[in-house]
Amino acid sequence: MSDTTVERTETADIAAWIAGHLNGRTAEELSAEFHQLLEAVRAHGKKGQLTITIVVEPPANGVDSAPMPIGVESAVKAPKPTPVKSLYFLDDDGNPVRDDPRQMAIEFRPAPAAPKYKDA
Repeated sequence: MSDTTVERTETADIAAWIAGHLNGRTAEELSAEFHQLLEAVRAHGKKGQLTITIVVEPPANGVDSAPMPIGVESAVKAPKPTPVKSLYFLDDDGNPVRDDPRQMAIEFRPAPAAPKYKDA
């Protein structure tokens, strides 16, 4: 590799580059993820995030004229619904139970069955 710095007079338009990357498939995938994120934020009322990372690798074997592999990665952090919670009490052993162990329990007995009458 050379230590000389090359001055660039024009820079690549990043939006146009992403639109053309992999014949437009990258832009389509990013758009789909973006719309999924928008829907999740609207549905759950919480913020979300779409991170787009452009990964550039050096040329193979350090050859200046070799092509540079460039890829686009994305990660969506969409909000999720708040899970439903249920209330539990801790028993004397520290285990979660549905009934309050401090509450007095009244034993219920089923009512006797009503007598059956024969139809006349």
